Amino acid sequence: MRFLHRTGLYILPLCLAFLALAASLTPSLIPRDWLVQGVLGGIVMGLGYLIGRFFVACWRLLELPEPKGRTAVVARLIAGVPASIVLVWCLFSARDWQNGIRERMGMDLLESSNTFRMLALTLVVFGALVLLGYALQWLFDRVRFRLYRYMPKRTANLAGFILTALALIFLARDGVMNRVIIALDDSVTLAQRLFADAPPPPEARNLTGGAASLVDWGALGQPGRDYVLSGPDAEDIAAFTGHDPMTPIRVYVGRAQADTAQERADIALAELIRQGGFERKVLILAMPTGTGWMDPGAMDPVEYMHGGDIATVAVQYSYLQSPLALILETRSGLDQAEMLISTVHRYWRDLPKDARPRLYIHGLSLGAWSSMHGTDLFVLLDDPIDGALWAGPPFPSVRWQNVVASRNPYSPYVAPVLGDGRLVRFASHYEDAGGPDGWGNMRIVYLQYASDPIVFFTTSAAFRAPQWMNEPRAPDVSPQMRFIPLVTQLQLVVDMLLANTAPEGHGHAYYGPDYISPWVAVTAPEGWTAQDTARLIAICDSGFKEGCDNAAIERP
Repeated sequence: MRFLHRTGLYILPLCLAFLALAASLTPSLIPRDWLVQGVLGGIVMGLGYLIGRFFVACWRLLELPEPKGRTAVVARLIAGVPASIVLVWCLFSARDWQNGIRERMGMDLLESSNTFRMLALTLVVFGALVLLGYALQWLFDRVRFRLYRYMPKRTANLAGFILTALALIFLARDGVMNRVIIALDDSVTLAQRLFADAPPPPEARNLTGGAASLVDWGALGQPGRDYVLSGPDAEDIAAFTGHDPMTPIRVYVGRAQADTAQERADIALAELIRQGGFERKVLILAMPTGTGWMDPGAMDPVEYMHGGDIATVAVQYSYLQSPLALILETRSGLDQAEMLISTVHRYWRDLPKDARPRLYIHGLSLGAWSSMHGTDLFVLLDDPIDGALWAGPPFPSVRWQNVVASRNPYSPYVAPVLGDGRLVRFASHYEDAGGPDGWGNMRIVYLQYASDPIVFFTTSAAFRAPQWMNEPRAPDVSPQMRFIPLVTQLQLVVDMLLANTAPEGHGHAYYGPDYISPWVAVTAPEGWTAQDTARLIAICDSGFKEGCDNAAIERP
């Protein structure tokens, strides 16, 4: 402590901590409440403090002169006063910054930013991190002092650092794995309800998991059962179209159905054949999200617009939430998509071209990533699919990255334009895919929101501004968002954790009506009009089951 009083160097870590906290208050893609901001602020403060301590250590290592006495006081004023002013200004601006995002997303505005609660939580988190840092320093000192007995000091210091780092890695690994195991158990137990816990199977022979089905009802899991039992039936579709419709076919194979991806794909194909899926006009190969969930907002509209003359087949590849599946089962979704798409495509391409359905591929989030990976365009060159609709493609997808990199010059990063739009188009909450005209033989649409951090996160944001931050902001992205080294990276990580908490049509919460225009562009429903799109959007807004009761009255 005597050194702290006689030198001005130690004001630097605190000033950097204050500036880091101020920077963390600036807006990012997803609005944050005081609780999230408090945790983020504490972590960022700890990072700023750590950088400052590192600078002080380097200063002392180089044996540079340290400010003392009156010089130290002046140094504290020069560094501390501006940092304090910046922090106070950011604290007063924080509510307006968050309300700017909330207003753009149609959310209720905050009346208070709960500054004192946020600061209290920030200091608690920061204090915990500082104590953790001192604990690591203590451990490092104990190790290296013990090694001084057996080796030179420089060698002992290096060996002590390595041993301390290894101990920290082992402790962190064990803690992370325990949490992952708990999350896995919760996910399987609560969300799947497999075998003995499954409800009685349906008696209908034409349903997946029913009396004559090749799919085990108990192996479907809750997401699969919800999918095959939900959606519009012939009566619902008749109310919308006014014509004699068909009940859509939904084939779903659970992860527990078989041990390998190829076995599950083979069962899916056999069940699709049994139910007559290849006799429909439209066939969609869909990959679910990590838990096996199929978004009804994506699937219900396309079944309505084709009068039920459509079949969809999906195979579950994980029980985990998408972030966990991405980390722990990276290959499971990719392998399953490869097996399902190649298996079904081989059967489909051998059918007479004038007697087979149009073939499309779909996926949301992790399902989009896996189905993009499984769509081997070189294999499809001889007999290509008709198109694909991918929503919320995660940033690691190489195919999505390559498509965006191929955009026309001066085309926005968040809304790319490729060539003349005959092969690939992009849609969002504010822009449709341009309708069914002007396409080539294959039609691919990416539905993505500019405020979706799952799509627009980048691993280089710690030191370099993402490309989309150098362009005019999209309608639901705050114009006050600025790139700040290290801080922006942490903000985007928090945004990814909060991505599904955004209102529908923003973040990673993909909105049912936003699928309609892309599906029209990709699948070109026969006789479809702009009025049909408007009616279906209105019905989707009110909920399909409720809205369809009035569809015949609203139909022109």
